[in-house]
Parts: sequence; C-alpha cells; structure tokens
Amino acid sequence: MDLQKHTEAPVSELRASDADRDRIAEILREALAEGRLTADEHAERVEGVLAAKTVGELDVFIRDLPAAHQRPAAPAYTPVPPRPTPGAIPQEADANVVAVFSSAVRRGRWRAGRRIHAFSVFGSVEIDLSEAIFEYQQVVIKAVSVFGDVQIRVPENVSLRGTGGGVLGNFEVDTLDSVESDAPVVYVDGWAVLGNVEARPKRGKRVADILERVQSKVDRKLERVQDKVDRKLRKHLGH
Repeated sequence: MDLQKHTEAPVSELRASDADRDRIAEILREALAEGRLTADEHAERVEGVLAAKTVGELDVFIRDLPAAHQRPAAPAYTPVPPRPTPGAIPQEADANVVAVFSSAVRRGRWRAGRRIHAFSVFGSVEIDLSEAIFEYQQVVIKAVSVFGDVQIRVPENVSLRGTGGGVLGNFEVDTLDSVESDAPVVYVDGWAVLGNVEARPKRGKRVADILERVQSKVDRKLERVQDKVDRKLRKHLGH
C-alpha cells in the first residue's frame, strides 16, 4: 500500500456530529437575538441544520454571519479601568446627599444618576445602591467626610473602584470585580478628614435591571421563535 497516495478527507466532507449541530444552532440563536435574522429565516436554517449530514453543509447556514469569520474569542473578562471613561460623567451632580450635624439616607428603589455627591460634616450619610435602578453603566460618587461618616453600599455583582484618602481619618473602598461585562461600575472618589468614608458590597443583593431587561426581551423573542420552529418540525416530520 502506497501511504503517500493516501489523503484525508477535507474537513467540509466530514460527517457532522451533534456537537457540530449544536454549535451552529447557537450561532443562529445569537444572530436572531441580534436582529441579523428574521424569525422565518431562523426557523428555516434550524430545519436545515437538523437535516445536514456534513460539516460543509452546516457551514452554509452561517456563511453570511459574522460568527463564521471571527477569530477565536478574546478572554471573557475585561479588566475594569481605574477611572471612568473620559467625558462619560458630567461635572454637575445628579443628586446631592448632605448631612451637617445631622443624618441623611438614600436607599430603596431609586434611580442612580451618573454622579452623586455625598457630604458629611459632623453627621452621617448612607447611600445604599443595593436596590437602585442603574440607568448608566458608570456611576461616580464623590464622598467627603469632615468629622463625619459616609457609608456606601453596592450590589455584590457590580464592579467597585475607589480613589481618595484620609487625613487623620479612614477612606476604605473594597475593590470589587463583576464577572458580567455589562454590569455597572461604581467609582468612589473622596476624602475623609478626621472622619470616615467606606464603600463595600451588600451581600445577597444583586443588580438585575440592565442585564435582565435585555435578557427578558431576548427570552420572549426566542419563545415565540421556538414555538414556530416546533410547529414546522412537527409538520416536517409528519407528526
């Protein structure tokens, strides 16, 4: 037998596995969610994926989609920058929380703007973002404490950064990194002069607005598409 005359079959001619079909189906699902395919196009291509026998036949269904031409994906985690994006945060505060020889609290279901100012002079300020609605991905909290106390609490699935210091006082920010790329980032800037500024996550509290709002929209769309695909498959299979 002449081994030099033996050649392997091209990849496109190899028999497709269930894993190959699942990979193509996932690409089509993402294309539908992104609006690159209509519901009818998605259903038609899924039927073709189920009937395909070779890798080459599968590739036809994603040939016009970006996923077919992408290089290997970059690492899922992207480090959060130490400072906000230039120009993303206005100079003027969306909200001011001030306590002078008194206490001030902002908690519950409230809309967090892009910039919040907290000032405590011989008083105490509490800013609790654990149930807040994040309309922006980057939020800056400027906290200044003079013979006072500023306490900041955030959901445990956001990213948290701090820049500041203390003058005979305590400035403490627990650095936090979210595994979710779309999660909000809270930047705490400030000073504690004979006072205290602390920022840390509130365990058991998770922000869901940004992520769930997008996911629920995709889920509803996929449910409608799946029903349509199921009907077509039953008809195709003669059931």
